[in-house]
Amino acid sequence: MKRLMSLLMSLVLLIGIGVPAFSADQDIVEIAVGNEDFSILVAALQKAELVGALQGEGPFTVFAPTNAAFEKLLASLGITAEDLLNHPQLKEVLLYHVVSGKVLSTDLSNGMTAPTLSGENIKVDLSSGVKINTSSVTTADVMATNGVIHIIDSVLVPSTFKLNPEPEVPATVVDIALSNSDFSILVAALQKADLVGALQGEGPFTVFAPTNAAFEKLLAALNISASDLLNQPDLAKVLLYHVVSGKVMSTDLSNGLEAATLNGEAVKFDLSSGVKVNQSGVTAADIEAGNGVIHVIDTVLVPQNFTYQAVEDHNDIPKTGSAGLTPFVIAGIMTLAGAGMMRKRMK
Repeated sequence: MKRLMSLLMSLVLLIGIGVPAFSADQDIVEIAVGNEDFSILVAALQKAELVGALQGEGPFTVFAPTNAAFEKLLASLGITAEDLLNHPQLKEVLLYHVVSGKVLSTDLSNGMTAPTLSGENIKVDLSSGVKINTSSVTTADVMATNGVIHIIDSVLVPSTFKLNPEPEVPATVVDIALSNSDFSILVAALQKADLVGALQGEGPFTVFAPTNAAFEKLLAALNISASDLLNQPDLAKVLLYHVVSGKVMSTDLSNGLEAATLNGEAVKFDLSSGVKVNQSGVTAADIEAGNGVIHVIDTVLVPQNFTYQAVEDHNDIPKTGSAGLTPFVIAGIMTLAGAGMMRKRMK
């Protein structure tokens, strides 16, 4: 009985003593914006683009950390407010403070759990005051037009939060190509040779990817157009000469090492001055994807079994960097990567 009375007194104190003046005719965001003690929270909501969502119909229950709560977290993590606002998991942390529905202090019970909008549960502890996980509620039942706010003295941190998360790895080498406009010619070639689907496969693949500058250097040397190159009957032979089966990182290379390509011919590595594949310099190495790795090269690799053939000029080939290139075109970047100067041989 004494414990029950103590609990009731705690709730009364939370609800009735020292509560800042809040207007019940404002939504959750408006209440936060109107209180300078929530300035870090408001900045975080803006950065994570959650303002509009929390101004929606709801209702929502928000456990709102004060500036002091955020400052305590920053000190414990050894980071700045700017670091936190730019953290890739910021949105996840904020959603861990929001429960769907309107949950008042009188609806709480000791040990109850509630799913948050982040997908992870929070737990209520009423054994000594009111706590959400290990964070104390300092002011309860701040009513808003679209829900209720409970002010807390510590930021709630989901179990999935990592201070220094590993960067997200693209699913495939094609995704890497699609994300870089400097591979538009390679992408067009992959699309033309119908190799996009193959490079989206399980792999793993090692791709030596020539940049647009590498292709332009080749076109100038041969005095041909991109259309001439993309319409070569043996275009696939060139592209497959840039792909090795397996995931070969730069640390796996040794001087003089040879590796068979999917073209059937081998490429040779020269580590005597930087890293070269045949005669092509590697300008960026170890760009990882879920199904392999890409090494960017500055010269297109041309296999011995490729023979240049004169073809009619087609005007339907997209120009370098053209916005008309489809995602599949970009995927071509991955197959063509490599090094080596093409010798123009007329049939």
